[in-house]
Amino acid sequence: MLCNSFSRSVNIWSGHIGWLTGVRQFSYIGRGLNATRTVNYLWGHKFGSTRNMMVDSGASAEGSMVDSLHEKHDDSGYISGGWKSEDGTLTCGYSSFKGKRASMEDYYDIKASKIDGQPVCLFGIFDGHGGARAAEFLKQHLFDNLLKHPEFIANTKLAISETYQQTDRDFLESEKETFRDDGSTASTAVLVRNHLYVANVGDSRTVVSKAGKAIPLSEDHKPNRIDERERIESAGGVVMWAGTWRVGGVLAMSRAFGNRMLKKFVVAEPDIQDLEVDQDLELLVLASDGLWDVVPNEDAVSIAQTDENPEGAARKLTETAFSRGSADNITCIVVKINHAKANPKPEETQHNPEVHNPQPNEAQQNIKLGPGEPEEKTRETSKAEPEETTVKC
Repeated sequence: MLCNSFSRSVNIWSGHIGWLTGVRQFSYIGRGLNATRTVNYLWGHKFGSTRNMMVDSGASAEGSMVDSLHEKHDDSGYISGGWKSEDGTLTCGYSSFKGKRASMEDYYDIKASKIDGQPVCLFGIFDGHGGARAAEFLKQHLFDNLLKHPEFIANTKLAISETYQQTDRDFLESEKETFRDDGSTASTAVLVRNHLYVANVGDSRTVVSKAGKAIPLSEDHKPNRIDERERIESAGGVVMWAGTWRVGGVLAMSRAFGNRMLKKFVVAEPDIQDLEVDQDLELLVLASDGLWDVVPNEDAVSIAQTDENPEGAARKLTETAFSRGSADNITCIVVKINHAKANPKPEETQHNPEVHNPQPNEAQQNIKLGPGEPEEKTRETSKAEPEETTVKC
């Protein structure tokens, strides 16, 4: 996005720099549409009218522990940073680099909070195309909307699916009087207690390392995927070759936020996978396609494991992608799970009265009950039963 001169002040967002002004004028080059447009955009008026989704459900967010990240900028153009959970069971690092592109359209977001007493961590990568506005909107609203969803704890998959699609509608509504038609991917990982939910729209990706093996938890939404092509053509769209497979010969992904002109075919309904966090789950890598275009899943996990510091691991991944010839923006988040913190060794507990004599809520694990019984109860962990890792954000 190329900005013409206008009066402006600078607002630093986590993951990107936004320009605030009463009226903005853009000369904008759409990546896929090869069109130049000039837009007058009333920032305050439009942005204030988009939040029509959420009704407070009574689920209380008890203060976001990660809301604005402390970023490091260096002379080579890399932005990086890190975060650690209160008990040390979870650490993460991120790195973002404009690379060879003229503008930066990647955003990322990291949040940790408590909902109804349950620890929650959220990580997201948003890769804009045709401009950065859609990705910026997701960074500002997607996780906030999700945390307010009335079914977030009880039915996390449903909450994620509905929030993705409602946030897409909110974005389109916020842009309805402009001539813009940009879009964005979203790859997010949501950790609720000992369960991990990974949702994906577009061609960003999340990969986990489980017992040393790289396992993708999302599949890129490409127009030539058989199921995606059938869905698009059933809706009356076409998939054609234009340097690569594209929806309508324009967009090289089959699902995205935004992209109003192709919305009938390019939906924001996410694919969602979930798994338990057990002793074998070591780390997560979330990244935009600027990394995945040149770094295979196995390489990404191997590189992330070479540095115990996840911020250093994320920086290595972005540098590797650039050195291998990535021509796109490159952004990634590395999340590492420290099971030793979650399950201290016996010799450690002997010298720590608080660990040796834990309070009931620290020595218990959650189990599901049958119909007619309370939704959850707790029981003490037995040595004869498999251990369950609870990561506290």
